Amino acid sequence: MTLFSRRLPHVLPRKDLVLLLAPTYSAARGVDHEEATERLSRALEVPGALDDIYEGVSAALRDVRGPRTTEDALMDKLSAGLVARRARAKAADASPAVSAALVRLDLEIGVAPEQMRATLASDRGRALVDQGFRALGAHLVKDLLR
Repeated sequence: MTLFSRRLPHVLPRKDLVLLLAPTYSAARGVDHEEATERLSRALEVPGALDDIYEGVSAALRDVRGPRTTEDALMDKLSAGLVARRARAKAADASPAVSAALVRLDLEIGVAPEQMRATLASDRGRALVDQGFRALGAHLVKDLLR
């Protein structure tokens, strides 16, 4: 895993990622906010799942970084956005890629059928999951850097 900044896990800790992703999970799965938060908390305890989220956020940060913007300046802006918008996170737009990323998280907590693991492990499935985590990362970064 190549993070955008070594500060990323400190600026966006797991508990804040859970709060930021809960509206998307809740809308996609038709569960209430509390259930979404509980499921995401369990899913992101798995290091691989958390790494996938950080990869998506890192890719989004690389995309928005301008030629004169320093890594630290962008991380400071992300941190300020988190403080201001943590409780007002919005759901990401539904797409097949985002759904695949959420299925990947559901597999970690045993909510999705186990046969989905093989589907997501295929080349096409893995590409869709990666695209989904990038879309989730782009949504979070866009929301936090407003």
